[in-house]
Amino acid sequence: MPRKAAQLSEADKHAAEGGAVAVDRALFVLSAFRVGDTTLALAELAQRSGLYKSTLLRLLASLEHARLIQRHADGRYGLGPEVARLNAVYAASFSLEQVVVPALRELVRATKESAAFHVQQGEHRLCLYRVDSPQPVRDHIMAGDLLPLNRGAGGRVLRAFAGARGEIYQRIRDEGVIALVGDRSPDIAGVSSPVFGPGGELKGALTLTCPTPRFSEAFRDQVLNAARSLTDALGGTFPDVVPVPAPHTGLQND
Repeated sequence: MPRKAAQLSEADKHAAEGGAVAVDRALFVLSAFRVGDTTLALAELAQRSGLYKSTLLRLLASLEHARLIQRHADGRYGLGPEVARLNAVYAASFSLEQVVVPALRELVRATKESAAFHVQQGEHRLCLYRVDSPQPVRDHIMAGDLLPLNRGAGGRVLRAFAGARGEIYQRIRDEGVIALVGDRSPDIAGVSSPVFGPGGELKGALTLTCPTPRFSEAFRDQVLNAARSLTDALGGTFPDVVPVPAPHTGLQND
């Protein structure tokens, strides 16, 4: 009789409710490959997945048959050519706008404030996408506008993850979000968080803006969670952040 696991494997912990166990396990084996991995030994795959080697070998045989995994001459395993083909299909059909704009709309729905997605363009930041607040009093930035890179929450985030030095930029890297009141304009408050793609590539800054009197500290967590979700949707990994012990809305010297 096959041995019964004393505890759930990592693969089984991430199984889909109502899904097929074997499929869930096989997909988890694929996800065991991380950025920087070229090939992995059977023992490493077993450790990362928590699966018995006998089970893992059966899954690898199916994945190899589907060309999602390939076994090398030294007995180690790497991702197969079908992964590259699927990536090419995905890349050809992928539109950043189709992923980012719905995320902005959801953030606006939840906060009733304006949301934008900024990218660096030379010495400025470009408002690539924008969804306006439904409230009549708001800042009137539009998609396509160029804004300062060294002022405003979105600009500060882009600079922070481009390696800018200074207390505020280190704080952004540590906490993953920044809330600033009156940094770009005395009447405007902004909250921004980075968005990442595969391989840790910075895709842009997700930014919420509102008139200063409507600023709420609750926006910090809402923007941070939205940036995490958007990073996941883009195939990236959001870095670990330090919990915020107290509100940070003022701007200290760089």
